[in-house]
Amino acid sequence: MENSIWLHITSNVGSPLSSVTGTVTRVSSVVGGEASLPCDSRPPQRNDSLLLVVWYRDDNPVYSYDTRVSGSTGHWSDDTFGDRARWVGFPSSGLHVRDVRSHDRSIYRCRVDFQVSPTRNYRIALDVIELPSKPVIFDEFGKEITGTAGPFNEGGDFKLICSVNGGNPTPRVQWLHGETVLSSLSAVEMPVGNTRSLTLLVTNATRAHLSSVYTCTADNTLLSPPQRASVRVDLYLRPLSVEILSREQPLSVGRQAELWCKSTGARPPAVVTWWLGGKKLESITKQQDLEEKNETQSLLKWTPSKEQNGKILTCRAEHSKFNSSTIESKLLLNIYYVPVATMHLGAKMNPNDIEEGDDVYFGCEVDANPPAYKVVWEHNGILLQHNPANGVILTGNTNLAIRNVSRHQAGNYTCTASNVEGDGKSLPVRMQVVYRPICRSKDMKIIGAALQEPSKVECEVDAFPPPDTFEWTLNNSAGSIKVDPERFNVNGQAGKSVLTYVPVSDTDYGKLSCRATNLAGQQMLPCVYTILPATRPDPPSNCSVYNLTDDSLDLTCLAGYEGGLQCIYVAEVWANEGLVTNSTNGATVWNLRRLGAKRQLNIVVYAANIRGRSEHVTLTVETAPQLSPRTGGLERRANFKIELIVRGTWKRGAGSGDSESVIRSWVKKFEFGFNTESKTFGVSKVNKNGRNCKRSLDVRTARSPVINPKEIN
Repeated sequence: MENSIWLHITSNVGSPLSSVTGTVTRVSSVVGGEASLPCDSRPPQRNDSLLLVVWYRDDNPVYSYDTRVSGSTGHWSDDTFGDRARWVGFPSSGLHVRDVRSHDRSIYRCRVDFQVSPTRNYRIALDVIELPSKPVIFDEFGKEITGTAGPFNEGGDFKLICSVNGGNPTPRVQWLHGETVLSSLSAVEMPVGNTRSLTLLVTNATRAHLSSVYTCTADNTLLSPPQRASVRVDLYLRPLSVEILSREQPLSVGRQAELWCKSTGARPPAVVTWWLGGKKLESITKQQDLEEKNETQSLLKWTPSKEQNGKILTCRAEHSKFNSSTIESKLLLNIYYVPVATMHLGAKMNPNDIEEGDDVYFGCEVDANPPAYKVVWEHNGILLQHNPANGVILTGNTNLAIRNVSRHQAGNYTCTASNVEGDGKSLPVRMQVVYRPICRSKDMKIIGAALQEPSKVECEVDAFPPPDTFEWTLNNSAGSIKVDPERFNVNGQAGKSVLTYVPVSDTDYGKLSCRATNLAGQQMLPCVYTILPATRPDPPSNCSVYNLTDDSLDLTCLAGYEGGLQCIYVAEVWANEGLVTNSTNGATVWNLRRLGAKRQLNIVVYAANIRGRSEHVTLTVETAPQLSPRTGGLERRANFKIELIVRGTWKRGAGSGDSESVIRSWVKKFEFGFNTESKTFGVSKVNKNGRNCKRSLDVRTARSPVINPKEIN
């Protein structure tokens, strides 16, 4: 902080210069502060004026102010002050020096020249006070302390050493506790220029010393507040007691248990650990320090295991800074546990060499308390049933045999054992069935290819292990030709090969077949692709309009031959005045909206691919008239028909909690007519014993009636 306080002290001393007054004015300032060296420049006569002010140090000019020169050029300063000094003429004249430095300490002479009056000289002694450094506090090992001292042990001793450097005049050093001076070192007790140290010794620290603040100060002038440094004392406090609060028994494996342990008296919080059977328990713990109660609570969230039944659980509170500070609380555990199931392949089975047609055996070992009353098996999460006809054989609950295994039976197998504590599922055992590649799609694909244009043909297979090679063959009128491997690439992990095929002549059309090979052998049935000349598509056929209203309709058609290429399907709606709307889809289904009421419309439908458009198919329809708004409490109503198909089943034991059995099923059809916006239909059925089953159905109409299909042209 910049200091702007200085002292003026005037004393009478002899002067070696006859032209200098015998008064020396003393000015004090601190290093980095400001000083004002007074020099009376007022003319002694009314008709006189100031000409020149010159400041000397050791009879060498260091600063001048010439009133005969206007502006800033009238001021001159040498390197002694540089730009730190400035002559001030009002309200009291003098030389104002900022950023005072140690080497500015000296006696200065101010000479004042007037136009008429004789020259006057003044002497000013500038005393520069060097503040001491901010105190630095060390512990007894010489380590600097900032903020917090310690922690120190409860009942022990500790030292705080305050060190102060510099300062002229020599500073006074003190230790304070609040406003109380604990110890002091005066300036006369220390040589100038040396480091001053003052030690504070506290013996037999008690809990009352916790958070006490001790301050070291150093001062050598009234111009600036004392330099100070403070530390807050931290103490280690030993734990006084420990207790396990919750002792709920029994515990269960797999169910999280929460146990609280309370330790009192320790600071910082006692290190609370949990031990089981003499070994540290690595579990989730949560500690909270309740300072107002001088206690620490630790929460153990712990999932017991079956091996821990009957062992001793210990809560231990300790403090590493105190010898023999460990205290304990113990609990004998009583643990129930869910069955632990372990599944494995048969002893002579090689998991890497199971092929289609092999017999596979699994075993399930169960460790349970109490013993398991059942064991169930699952394949990919689906329950397995004893079914010898399909090759699935369960024996003694703990053994599974699969005869004549197929690739569809590959996957994860688990066994689950149950007792009163719950169900214990084994880790899955993955069974891989080695099989030859097969086509991923069973459909024969038709691919349109134009002469001299490349087409991509993708062959995808399923296999385990993944295939490492693919083979392509072209069958046409000229015979069977193998495709050069350079014309296709292989991604074995994805079970995929892509052939870039370019028909050069008409003989290049025919059937492409693809076979993959893995460790199990070559693919038995190839994937077949029919290569036909790419053409524009055939038009859609069998188009039907339904859900025709006063403003919309739905349209479906059957797609024709797509020309071996990807197609789009377009429906255009035309009226006399022009195009009403159009819709393009990837399938022959359109939802046409905003058509207008009671309009004669032509719907033009066609398919298109990159080779061109198909022929057009045209349908003519008329939208329904718009319903008139309600007038005079009356509204226009249309007749509606609805056909309800009701299916029912009579069961024995339904709703009684017993097993149900179907006695008889039945189907009834009903046709109703109504002319309201909504209607509720009820269906009831009475059996020969008089039991009645009822159901209801709410039917609401659209805002305009559905037109019978026979009315569509």
